[in-house]
Amino acid sequence: MENHVEDQPVLNHIQHLVAEEHRLYEQGALPKAARKRLANVQVELDQCWDLLRQRRALRDVGLDPDEAEVRPPQVVENYEQ
Repeated sequence: MENHVEDQPVLNHIQHLVAEEHRLYEQGALPKAARKRLANVQVELDQCWDLLRQRRALRDVGLDPDEAEVRPPQVVENYEQ
Protein backbone atom coordinates (compact mmCIF):
# COMPACT_ATOMS: atom_id res chain seq x y z
CA MET A 1 0.00 0.00 0.00
CA GLU A 2 1.27 3.37 -0.97
CA ASN A 3 1.09 6.22 1.54
CA HIS A 4 0.13 9.59 0.15
CA VAL A 5 1.01 12.87 1.79
CA GLU A 6 -2.70 13.71 1.96
CA ASP A 7 -3.26 10.63 4.14
CA GLN A 8 -0.56 11.57 6.64
CA PRO A 9 -2.89 13.32 9.13
CA VAL A 10 -5.05 10.19 9.30
CA LEU A 11 -1.98 7.97 9.68
CA ASN A 12 -0.58 10.26 12.40
CA HIS A 13 -3.88 10.06 14.29
CA ILE A 14 -3.87 6.27 13.97
CA GLN A 15 -0.34 6.14 15.41
CA HIS A 16 -1.40 8.37 18.31
CA LEU A 17 -4.42 6.17 19.07
CA VAL A 18 -2.39 2.95 18.83
CA ALA A 19 0.15 4.37 21.29
CA GLU A 20 -2.66 5.31 23.68
CA GLU A 21 -4.23 1.86 23.29
CA HIS A 22 -0.89 0.23 24.14
CA ARG A 23 -0.42 2.48 27.19
CA LEU A 24 -3.87 1.50 28.45
CA TYR A 25 -3.25 -2.22 27.91
CA GLU A 26 0.09 -1.98 29.74
CA GLN A 27 -1.71 -0.76 32.87
CA GLY A 28 -3.22 -4.20 33.40
CA ALA A 29 -6.53 -4.17 35.26
CA LEU A 30 -8.22 -0.92 34.30
CA PRO A 31 -10.71 1.14 36.28
CA LYS A 32 -14.08 1.73 34.67
CA ALA A 33 -13.12 5.13 33.17
CA ALA A 34 -9.97 3.70 31.56
CA ARG A 35 -11.93 0.71 30.15
CA LYS A 36 -14.42 3.15 28.65
CA ARG A 37 -11.57 5.20 27.15
CA LEU A 38 -10.00 2.04 25.72
CA ALA A 39 -13.30 1.10 24.09
CA ASN A 40 -13.59 4.61 22.62
CA VAL A 41 -10.01 4.47 21.31
CA GLN A 42 -10.73 1.14 19.62
CA VAL A 43 -13.87 2.50 17.94
CA GLU A 44 -12.01 5.61 16.80
CA LEU A 45 -9.22 3.42 15.41
CA ASP A 46 -11.76 1.42 13.42
CA GLN A 47 -13.20 4.68 12.07
CA CYS A 48 -9.75 5.95 11.08
CA TRP A 49 -8.83 2.71 9.30
CA ASP A 50 -12.17 2.81 7.51
CA LEU A 51 -11.57 6.42 6.45
CA LEU A 52 -8.10 5.51 5.17
CA ARG A 53 -9.52 2.57 3.18
CA GLN A 54 -12.19 4.86 1.71
CA ARG A 55 -9.58 7.45 0.72
CA ARG A 56 -7.42 4.82 -0.96
CA ALA A 57 -10.38 3.27 -2.78
CA LEU A 58 -11.52 6.65 -4.10
CA ARG A 59 -7.98 7.48 -5.21
CA ASP A 60 -7.63 4.08 -6.92
CA VAL A 61 -10.65 4.77 -9.14
CA GLY A 62 -9.57 8.32 -9.98
CA LEU A 63 -11.90 10.14 -7.58
CA ASP A 64 -11.10 12.75 -4.94
CA PRO A 65 -10.02 11.06 -1.70
CA ASP A 66 -11.21 14.13 0.21
CA GLU A 67 -14.76 12.98 -0.54
CA ALA A 68 -14.29 10.19 2.03
CA GLU A 69 -16.09 10.76 5.31
CA VAL A 70 -15.76 9.38 8.80
CA ARG A 71 -18.60 6.93 9.19
CA PRO A 72 -20.50 6.55 12.46
CA PRO A 73 -19.41 3.86 14.93
CA GLN A 74 -22.54 1.79 14.33
CA VAL A 75 -21.53 1.45 10.66
CA VAL A 76 -17.85 0.66 11.14
CA GLU A 77 -18.36 -1.58 14.15
CA ASN A 78 -20.87 -3.79 12.34
CA TYR A 79 -18.63 -4.80 9.45
CA GLU A 80 -18.51 -8.51 8.82
CA GLN A 81 -15.02 -9.90 8.55
